[in-house]
Amino acid sequence: MSRWERALDAAGVQDPTLRADYGRQRQQVTRYKREVTLAAALLLPDRTVPHVIAAAAFMHRTDTLLDSGPLAQRRAAATRWQRQVTESLAADRTDDPELRPLLNSVHAHPVLRDRVLDFLAAAEADLDFTGFATEQDYQAYVDGYSLPGFMVVAALLGPGGDQSAYRAGCRTFIDASQRLDFVNDLAEDLAAGRLTIPEQTLTTHGLTRADLEQARDLPAVRALLGAQLDLVDRTLAEAGAVVDLVPAVHRPMVRCMVGVDELTSAAARADLGALLRRSASPSKPAALRLLGREYLRARRLRERRLRGV
Repeated sequence: MSRWERALDAAGVQDPTLRADYGRQRQQVTRYKREVTLAAALLLPDRTVPHVIAAAAFMHRTDTLLDSGPLAQRRAAATRWQRQVTESLAADRTDDPELRPLLNSVHAHPVLRDRVLDFLAAAEADLDFTGFATEQDYQAYVDGYSLPGFMVVAALLGPGGDQSAYRAGCRTFIDASQRLDFVNDLAEDLAAGRLTIPEQTLTTHGLTRADLEQARDLPAVRALLGAQLDLVDRTLAEAGAVVDLVPAVHRPMVRCMVGVDELTSAAARADLGALLRRSASPSKPAALRLLGREYLRARRLRERRLRGV
């Protein structure tokens, strides 16, 4: 029996059709973000893996609808999708094979229902996003869009019962992670007409949008990007506290998530000028060392649980 089959068994997914639905979603997530399926399989308890896959697949489908085609088409698609998901959750049934795993995972983890609805309510706002005037605008974006999106998956890793303290910890992490994404994907976002560093911050550094759009590798541009990464690193250091807010069996995964952002920030800092042309990625040896370290921790936890320690 494959590890994936064991995970479906552990999650209580027995119906053959539903198992096939989850399997297709695993393939989808693997195609667009292979590291998610790999880390989940290695670091999470088997019973959690299919539900994380279902949540990630739902996020991917929603993002695809919001990103594909002219604005009017995307807005109409987002409205239809929100109605379809909301009605399916209310009726507790669906004929859509892309939603059947999500509904099943909501049964297993009821906290997921509200997180899905929160994200759907926030997602359409991203359609009109072109950038920020101020740092306060950025922080509002984190609260209004980034955090609800992150919590769709993160809620599955958090503690049972009240997740208020955990949500606050996640907010700190996603503040750092979103800022890192915006700095790291600067060239791609500018090409799409989005300025994701606040205009107010550019002015403080004596820069204009044109300096970034024209990829001017100026000392002031490097200072700007370095200062943004300084903010990322300070916030990531604070976000490390979220690890202690999740059950022990989920800590390797959460530590890995924080660690990947730390490695990405270091890679971006290594050549600030290059960010004007392309994104930075952690070195493969460093990423593998991180994954291997957390895998050993996860395995030791599983062995202790089996021994009843």
